Amino acid sequence: MSNVTACPLDCYDACEIVYENGILKGLKSGYTQGFLCPHMNHYDKYETIQAPRYKNREISLEEALLKLKEMINSCEKDKVLHYRGSGNFALMQEVTDHFFASYGATLTDGTLCDGAGEAGIEEGRGSNKNMPITEVAKSDVVIFWGRNPHTTSSHILPLIKGKTIIVIDPIKTKIAKMADLHIQLKPHTDLFLAMLLSRFLHIENGCNEEFLDKYASEYEDYYELTQNIRIKAVLDQIDVSLGKLGNLLGLVKDKKVAIVCGVGIQKYSDGVDIMRAIDAFAAMLGLFGREGCGVSYLGSSRANIVSPFNKKSKKVSKVNTEFSDFETVFIQGANPLSQMPNSSRVKESISKVKNIVYFGLYENETSEAADLVIPAKSFLHKDDVRTSYSHNKISFMPKVADSEIGISEYDLSAYLCREFNIEIQNEEFYIKHFKNFAVQKIDGSWYVENRDEIPYKDGFDTDDGQFVFLDELDSKVDESQGMYLITSKSQTSLNSQFNRQESVFLHSSLGFNEGEFITVSSISGSVKLRVKHNDDLRKDCVLIYSGTKGVNNLTTHKHALSTKSAIFQENKVEISR
Repeated sequence: MSNVTACPLDCYDACEIVYENGILKGLKSGYTQGFLCPHMNHYDKYETIQAPRYKNREISLEEALLKLKEMINSCEKDKVLHYRGSGNFALMQEVTDHFFASYGATLTDGTLCDGAGEAGIEEGRGSNKNMPITEVAKSDVVIFWGRNPHTTSSHILPLIKGKTIIVIDPIKTKIAKMADLHIQLKPHTDLFLAMLLSRFLHIENGCNEEFLDKYASEYEDYYELTQNIRIKAVLDQIDVSLGKLGNLLGLVKDKKVAIVCGVGIQKYSDGVDIMRAIDAFAAMLGLFGREGCGVSYLGSSRANIVSPFNKKSKKVSKVNTEFSDFETVFIQGANPLSQMPNSSRVKESISKVKNIVYFGLYENETSEAADLVIPAKSFLHKDDVRTSYSHNKISFMPKVADSEIGISEYDLSAYLCREFNIEIQNEEFYIKHFKNFAVQKIDGSWYVENRDEIPYKDGFDTDDGQFVFLDELDSKVDESQGMYLITSKSQTSLNSQFNRQESVFLHSSLGFNEGEFITVSSISGSVKLRVKHNDDLRKDCVLIYSGTKGVNNLTTHKHALSTKSAIFQENKVEISR
């Protein structure tokens, strides 16, 4: 039995792990560099679900599977919903889709995470090919745009030593305090900052005209669009000085620049345009197709991998699922009662479902509401394969330990396929299928075959190979009443997994006492939380970490424009005693 596996968490780093005598350690070679994040370092401290239960009574796994079969049989096929999250990120998680799609149930599409940004990238470039994060090692300048690497991607930190660091973030994060330049702009104004940067780059003759003439020839039209922004008024609105704009442009001039973006920048209705404007600034600098340059966001982790599973089915949006339309809902690796936007709507909708099945590792709001709970196997106790949305490696995840607890996604799906006469291959067939997309490189590591190390070397994946700039400006700076809600990732939890936060963070000058309970409210709902002071925040911001119980009472279940993506930071909030 091999003792090298990989982390299953939905995270940029996709670390490789050595399992020895019950202890997890980071693989010394490659991107993992011998260290793991706090979640993985304490993975064995988080108690998992030990036994199945039905209506709060503990039952055997055999009974649980029979009960699941009975629930699926109890209604019409189109009244069965499969809602799958990314609590476990590896490729074999999709095998459950194969059963439910083949059976005739409904699946979900859309995203609670990065969809608006991805749609913006695809509109401009024709595809979402990520600059592998390892390219940062070859950069001169790294711009962290709404990304907090100490929390979300700590394995990038060794790659940025000795580089010029620029941070664009409403919060003075740890990386901002180390940076050569920090622009602490107002939230939801990144679009205007990006467009102004492109405009001043053009005015100062800083554009890479050779690149633009070849691959982004409509740049003069885009420059004209940026002239619709009134410079002084908008700089005042977004709270950025002309001097800081000049400083940033001075630092990136004639340098290899990597722009590393977080998902918070696009958690808005116009998130598509925000990402397009950042990409446009990168195009004006000529950052695409060059070593050590580009934009790193979230690439497609499934790029160049063909799924062996049937997924053809009717689908409903993951963002505003109407659970009450279904009689049996099978929820896997997800906690919709916490993580979907507009929690009160979700709670009401899910309360009308006859049979709620929760299949996962940890207790949470959704497992508490479920009729049937089936524990999943930990990544240590099953075979899998994973890819990353941040780099091009493919990691093999062989079983490294035995456990009697739970059932793997494959074994559960194989049981259901047998019971309902649906064809399914053996597990080894699928593992081998995924491994066939891997190629071993000179460093000994395995990579997804035919993925570009430096994407867009020969132009973009649009019809004519040209970058497509924004051609209209629909957004305005939001000057409505209220405070900006920021829902960043926490260092202690990953969404609603692990050690979840319980506080609302405010600037101390706002006059609320540390430790007092306050009500935070929006047009969608309210939540009562204990105050913690954080003077790294702007005074117009309220920080509630993703995964905090009740935070999504405040968020809207509307989609971003032109894509099925959640917009968790759209609503302004009020605070009161």
